[in-house]
Amino acid sequence: MGKMLYSVTMSLDGFIAGHGGDMSWLTRYFGPNPTVDEIIGKIGALLVGNRTFRGDDPYRGTTKEGKPFGGGWAGPQFVLTHHAPDIPVPGVTFVGDLDSGVAAAKAAAGDTYVNVLGASTARQCLDAGVLDEILVLIAPVLLGDGVRLFDRPGGTNVELERISLSHTPHVTNLWLRVVR
Repeated sequence: MGKMLYSVTMSLDGFIAGHGGDMSWLTRYFGPNPTVDEIIGKIGALLVGNRTFRGDDPYRGTTKEGKPFGGGWAGPQFVLTHHAPDIPVPGVTFVGDLDSGVAAAKAAAGDTYVNVLGASTARQCLDAGVLDEILVLIAPVLLGDGVRLFDRPGGTNVELERISLSHTPHVTNLWLRVVR
């Protein structure tokens, strides 16, 4: 089976979304990124949190709106929610719990990555011991408030091992493995 990867862009002060879930800050840091291009080609399925799925889209108002990675990826998506919409969404399966979501996404991904999207979903995967890797694109900005990369009050230490460190003119890529 493939690995579970949390990929995300983060401000230097640790936020992945601005105040109120605002994602518009992110567009300034899009640009050519060989690390991202490489990983997108290795993703077989997405496991997405409900807040991320229904939340702000950095591509809002463009032809890329509503498309994973701005249209750079297509495939099966599994959204964790207790309130699935009444109208089906093509390519999206709504799942009610983490275990079934992880199992379904891993089955769909086969030997490729399941890319986790959403802070709460990533934290749940980390707490459940199913998260294998974390790819953080660090943007040179201080947001001051918003959604933290990992918010685990009272949580335990999690040891990480660096896989790689690279940079583009827009971001620094930090790829880590969860040590078990």
